[in-house]
Amino acid sequence: MVGGSNQMPREKQVFLSAKWQDLVMLNYEVESKLLSDYVPAGTVLDSFEGRTYVSLVGFQFRQTKLFGFLPVSFHSDFEEVNLRFYVRRKVRGEERRGVVFIAEIVPKQAVAQVARLAYGENYICLPMKHRVNTAGNLKSAEYEWKLNRAWCRLHAQATAAPTRAKEGSFEQFITEHYWGYSAQRRGDSLEYEVSHVPWNVWMATVAGFEGDAKSLYGSAMGEILQRQPDSAFIADGSPVVVFRGRKMQ
Repeated sequence: MVGGSNQMPREKQVFLSAKWQDLVMLNYEVESKLLSDYVPAGTVLDSFEGRTYVSLVGFQFRQTKLFGFLPVSFHSDFEEVNLRFYVRRKVRGEERRGVVFIAEIVPKQAVAQVARLAYGENYICLPMKHRVNTAGNLKSAEYEWKLNRAWCRLHAQATAAPTRAKEGSFEQFITEHYWGYSAQRRGDSLEYEVSHVPWNVWMATVAGFEGDAKSLYGSAMGEILQRQPDSAFIADGSPVVVFRGRKMQ
């Protein structure tokens, strides 16, 4: 899902709350035309210094609760891997910077079904596992999913202390898009907000993806993910609140 402002107006309805942690974020520059078919109506592609990016992101959901208070047995802790890109939308003079998901993987069928119904997102249920190690300033994290009897893997390692993403930096651009957008079957779009504080990031010294990306993401996108990412880092994460989506006018 996404990131957002740290204010929670009372009139907003909470869809779920959780803690996101240990986010591995692999970022690839792409030609904007590769994403044109995915851009929801009412939004435009966002870019950083004139460059368009997709991100392959793996992380953990922890302490997940529906409506902010209702825990679901055996579905509160799980992994997610998503492939996403970045858009923006102007609303009454406000520039809303958001995320669009090309595909999202979770290991829980019920989670995938609820997300598809509530937001129209392209969720897929596959076996998953992860490994995270922290020792002082050393940090490593990896996320795996099983597709066609083989394991795919994204990973990152860092050797320096985490820092808050600087104002105007690429890391801030990637981590602080505060809205989510989803194209709906009838051609309209859904907009939703997610609230969380800014994250600290470890800059990766080693990072990458291994496995079959083409079967899941298509030939063109799969080729991009096979190359070395243009940047990679690990974000610590934080508690988050995902608000109910609304159809865009």
